Amino acid sequence: MIFTAFFRALGQLRDRRFRRVVGLGVLLALALLFAAYILFVQVVWWAFPDTIDLPVIGPVSGVETFLGWASLVLMLGLSVVLMVPVASAFTGLFLEDVADAVEDRHYPALPPATPLGLGEGLRQSVNFLGVVIAVNLLALFLYLFVGPGIPLVFWAINGFLLGREYFSLVALRRLPPGEVKAMRRRNRWTLWAAGTLMVAPLSVPILNLVIPVLGVATFTHLYHRLASAGR
Repeated sequence: MIFTAFFRALGQLRDRRFRRVVGLGVLLALALLFAAYILFVQVVWWAFPDTIDLPVIGPVSGVETFLGWASLVLMLGLSVVLMVPVASAFTGLFLEDVADAVEDRHYPALPPATPLGLGEGLRQSVNFLGVVIAVNLLALFLYLFVGPGIPLVFWAINGFLLGREYFSLVALRRLPPGEVKAMRRRNRWTLWAAGTLMVAPLSVPILNLVIPVLGVATFTHLYHRLASAGR
């Protein structure tokens, strides 16, 4: 069921609506990360003088410049962890386009879905972004103790989060919140496995930028397959 949903979603990546959401999500994510970097550099320049006096060594200049370059390296490293969750959150704002494209092509007999609305979509996206960033930042400390098991921990944590979020966003278009929660609970292992499938390619450049759209499309298929199976 999971792989069927995934490959159906993969086969629709050339859809014009899919490409539009990918482009918007990536541009907005890059803009946010760039703004965060500029703010961080300004704080560094404000908080640290350009010259400091060290015992024995004496005056050392160029501190601001060094910290500026160090912060760039730091932000590039953090962007590897944060780029996809940030892009995923922005993609949530355009969920309707992706889900509608999937349903128009594969489920044309369905009645119209109930849109989440801009306010609800924004709230869901902000909540998701906050949870994913917080959990991944906390996981950075856990990575210090798991050694070669880091990829497995990363997949497990983010697979659970992505599976829960994508399914909820898709299902809320068709079901009230109480039923979505119950359906999510009954199928939690399936959703976790599907979310992990979405997380696995995150380390692949370029491909990781389309994961948010691919995730929404996959979980749209998965929702309809679970619903038709009475699950």
